[in-house]
Amino acid sequence: MVSSNILENLKILIQTPDLASKRWIFEQYDSGVMNDTIQIGGDAAIVRVHGTNKALAITTDCTPRYVEADAFLGSIQAVAETYRNISAVGGTPLAITNCLNFGNPQRPEIMGQIVRSIKGITEASKALDYPVVSGNVSLYNETNGKAIQPTPAIGGVGLLKDLHKRCDINFKKAGDIVFVIGSSFGHIGSSLYEREILQIDNLNSPPKVDLIAEKKHSEFVRELIEHHKINACHDVSDGGILVALFEMCNNSLGIDVDLSSISTNFELDKNHLLFGEDQSRYVISIDPKNLETILNLAKDKQIELYRIGQVINDMIIIETNRLPIKDLKKLNEDVFIKKFS
Repeated sequence: MVSSNILENLKILIQTPDLASKRWIFEQYDSGVMNDTIQIGGDAAIVRVHGTNKALAITTDCTPRYVEADAFLGSIQAVAETYRNISAVGGTPLAITNCLNFGNPQRPEIMGQIVRSIKGITEASKALDYPVVSGNVSLYNETNGKAIQPTPAIGGVGLLKDLHKRCDINFKKAGDIVFVIGSSFGHIGSSLYEREILQIDNLNSPPKVDLIAEKKHSEFVRELIEHHKINACHDVSDGGILVALFEMCNNSLGIDVDLSSISTNFELDKNHLLFGEDQSRYVISIDPKNLETILNLAKDKQIELYRIGQVINDMIIIETNRLPIKDLKKLNEDVFIKKFS
């Protein structure tokens, strides 16, 4: 049965392998050779171009459950998410590579996945002016005749011309106002909420990507970052808005979530609204002094902007429900530590 307490559902989701913190794993490896690594984790890694003030933004993305549900749409989403992650740190997306991981291509259904996946990658790359410059395949990935979920992993790279004009996902100070860029329709098909909370295993209708909106929203975000108008930025992906907000919190800063502006035009289950995985969206936090400037810029560029809350100390609050952020962070951080240490 679905809990009526949204925060209880959040606790379940952030302890899934998909969303659990991987820090315990990646911190075991050297990621700072020659001191050119500026950022690890977050939406994209940032690595200085040695001896300059330029930097590369690097990310790898794919959501196999989307691709299994629809290889064409899922592959478009994989390309779009790398584009979004690079933009979220302030980088201009330049190009992608790929590794197409599939089962036995001699089976018609697997070859069909491969063909549709390539068509999806092609369509997204053309629409976003984001060329494929290299790639490879890994086929026959099966165990006892059962194929892996199709996984066209997309590696994206972008350029920050000035590494000082960058952004990360972390809230910076209490009082900042938090907005969602892009529309929220509560799409839960093939979502983690559908799988983990509703316990529905049948993959269906992954979220569609509006590639025109994807490009427009990303350009808007990059402009805000370049002019130092936002304090934090994070794309919305697995787990929806509420997971993105949780990931932007830290042990001392949380958020008071306000759904009033985002749900005024339609009636939606609040779980669907907060955990739906609609695409082409970002969450940003801004200093109140920049509010008027950003609202005017969004209006001029016809960007949908919805106020979703305010940064506060220590807690995450949704209506009458509240939890200390440090407790949620511990749940999220401990998953792999408990499993492997």
